[in-house]
Amino acid sequence: MADRRRRPAPRPRVDAPRAAALEVLKAVRVDGAYTNLVLPSVLAQHGLAGRDAAFVTELVSGTIRRRGTYDAVLAACIDRPLAKVEAKVLDALRLGAHQLLSMRVPAHAAISTTVDLVRAKVGAGAAGFANAVLRKVTAHDLDGWLALVAPDPATDPHGHAAVAFSHPAWVVTELARAVGEAELPALLAADNEPPRVTLVARPGRAARAELPGEPTPWSPYGVVLEGGDPGAVPAVAEGRAGVQDEGSQLVAEVAAAAPVEGRDERWLDLCAGPGGKAALLAALAAARGARLVAGERQAHRARLVARSLRGADGVAGVVTADGTRAPFRPGAFDRVLVDAPCTGLGALRRRPEARWRRRPADVTELADLQRALLGSALDLVRPGGVVLYATCSPVLAETADVVRDVLGGRDDVRLEDASGLLPQVPDAAGPLEGTLQLWPHRHGTDAMFLALLRRS
Repeated sequence: MADRRRRPAPRPRVDAPRAAALEVLKAVRVDGAYTNLVLPSVLAQHGLAGRDAAFVTELVSGTIRRRGTYDAVLAACIDRPLAKVEAKVLDALRLGAHQLLSMRVPAHAAISTTVDLVRAKVGAGAAGFANAVLRKVTAHDLDGWLALVAPDPATDPHGHAAVAFSHPAWVVTELARAVGEAELPALLAADNEPPRVTLVARPGRAARAELPGEPTPWSPYGVVLEGGDPGAVPAVAEGRAGVQDEGSQLVAEVAAAAPVEGRDERWLDLCAGPGGKAALLAALAAARGARLVAGERQAHRARLVARSLRGADGVAGVVTADGTRAPFRPGAFDRVLVDAPCTGLGALRRRPEARWRRRPADVTELADLQRALLGSALDLVRPGGVVLYATCSPVLAETADVVRDVLGGRDDVRLEDASGLLPQVPDAAGPLEGTLQLWPHRHGTDAMFLALLRRS
């Protein structure tokens, strides 16, 4: 008699790069991971390299950057609120939408691989749902969908920009206040551009000429890596160079270049984690016979700072301490850098997920911390010394308002004109006279704000 037992249905074949991409999205959503930090380990686990790794990187990063746009499109294709769609399915639909609307992936391949992925990870019913939704997405190209789902720019310009450029509406409003309405579209578009990998040669330890790539236009220490793994560059592997955005390099340059009155021997990086600016500052300090103390509140970040400073001259030590109550005597330092914790809304090219994690209340909470840190730094610098306050956010509540509030509460501090410290960088005037503001769309850097204050 023939064996009539039902054979199990064959398991769907899952495309490895897309499975890896879905895994990264889950880590970002569930674990609060950062894409650029979790991606290398996921690629290694799946054995992906070369073109497959590049495909996953673009698929994940592009999906996260354009999530607001894709959610508006998907909402028009689904007969229920997106909050009612299972999270894993919604992640897969976003990946599919990115392939259909922003990548050169044939529609049949984008749909079939996404449906197979949903079938394998969720089930047959969810796979049918995904198939139906993605087929609706193919009805229009991206511009066609934006014409249908984005608010009218004439009556709601910020609402239109929020959908068209995939930023939360409150972020659009804050950035508009900082940069102005005329430049807002260029800034939002720059936030969605894949960032360049920039290396920094630490003076006295590495020469810029030994690093592969084009020299950075503004920083004398950097190069833009053309491609490949930065960790494979010998100077990077040996800790003599590192990966660092050009804007951060310029912050260290200004912190070291600002003139002080009298001795110049003790430097402090008050919020040093994860250590990139501290490593460059230590190299600059060593060249001048000075020594840098690096402070960091979180122990695991302090360990990263110590790793970045390993083998460097000009280092007096790494201290794990709260910068608002730093264990140093008042007036102990000649110059202090306060690279304050902030919303990170100036670094959305490199940290695209930050736009979806931050809330308006974060600005208020962080501004309180920033005022406390700047006040502490001013207590720790001696009369005649300088404090450089920096943030990787252009939001006025974290930049000009913080500096203005701290200055208003002290009669022993004055705001210095820092514009002459970056003469090579055009169009970098900040929101307060004498301050500096870098921009992704103008300078190709993170949106770094810099204000130089001197104890009188």
